[in-house]
Amino acid sequence: MTPGGHDALDGERPGVLAAEAEGYLLAHAHHEQIRREAEELRSRLPWLTTAQAEELTGHYVRLRLDVTRRLLQSTVRRAGELREEYEARYAALRRVLLRRHAAAACAVLTCGAGVGSLAEVLTR
Repeated sequence: MTPGGHDALDGERPGVLAAEAEGYLLAHAHHEQIRREAEELRSRLPWLTTAQAEELTGHYVRLRLDVTRRLLQSTVRRAGELREEYEARYAALRRVLLRRHAAAACAVLTCGAGVGSLAEVLTR
């Protein structure tokens, strides 16, 4: 922590704090949406006792949060896999492009040397 009470962000990319805040706000909004859904479900079951209704609400919220967590984890995992695939493909394309440019440069130099030699032979 810095003297002002804030964590130092030295070396971190700009916007990391904003992204974390956005993530927190999205998670909070999602949690509130789940709680509202649980309350709606609870209101459809008027015969439940208070304890049963609270247990149902808690169970529903935990279940939905677990489902959301698993979905997000699978999305993050798939994004990582795609990133690796794209990076590998990009590296392969860069190698091919480098080889082609090297071959083209060699061809230009060879042609230049040939034209220079031909010009020298013709001027004699």
